[in-house]
Order: sequence, then structure tokens, then C-alpha cells
Amino acid sequence: MSKKITSGPDFAAGGGLLPAIAQDADSGEVLMLAYMNSEAYEETMRTGRAVYWSRSRKRLWRKGEQSGHVQQVEGVFLDCDADTILLRVRQAGVACHEGYKSCFFRRVDKNGVQIVAERLVDPAQVYPSDGQT
Repeated sequence: MSKKITSGPDFAAGGGLLPAIAQDADSGEVLMLAYMNSEAYEETMRTGRAVYWSRSRKRLWRKGEQSGHVQQVEGVFLDCDADTILLRVRQAGVACHEGYKSCFFRRVDKNGVQIVAERLVDPAQVYPSDGQT
């Protein structure tokens, strides 16, 4: 059952920024977490490509603008409080600026932190200027 509502994300709840989770549309794997402001959200909705707000660079971050590792958005979901955004995406290349498919490549257990994935891309070859995209 679906019910149409007229309001979108509650950007005021997050002081203008909301967490945005990128999830692989096929496997369900969580690829990354970033932040969106209303401008990033509107551009994402308009273009179908993931756009975030870079807190470090203080500007819009069009995922893949430097690397070509874009995220084509297949679905957009809001949590129950409308203060978290879930994007189901088709990822071209890798999601992580460290060269992993997912930014969640470290597992923490009682023995400490372990890398549990294979690096697929050399970050120095993909991100020569600032190391992120």
C-alpha cells in the first residue's frame, strides 16, 4: 500500500544537511554515507545522478565528476522522520575514494579493525588532485 504525501526531506531537522545512504540497487550493499542539502537533493531528483554536499569543500559534490564513478539513482526513500535519505543506485566504478567498492571495507571485532575487502582501484590514478569524489 502506498500513500502519497506532499512533503520531502526535512532539511531543517538536520540544520540544513541530512545523511544520505547510497545502497547498491541490486545487492542491497551499503556503498557509502554522505550528506545532502536541499540543493543537492533537488539536483539529484532532477538529473537522476547522485549529488551530495561536501562538508570539507563546502560545495556541491557531483559523485563521479572527477573519477567518472557516477551513481545513477534508481530509487529515493525517506525514513520515518524524513531526516535520512536512502538512495538505491547503480554504481559505475567504485564508491569509495580509497578504491574499494564500498566505503565500509573495515570490520571491527574484538581483535581490532581489519580490512575485509579488496581494493579495486588505485586512488592515486583516479583522484590525482584532492583524493575525493
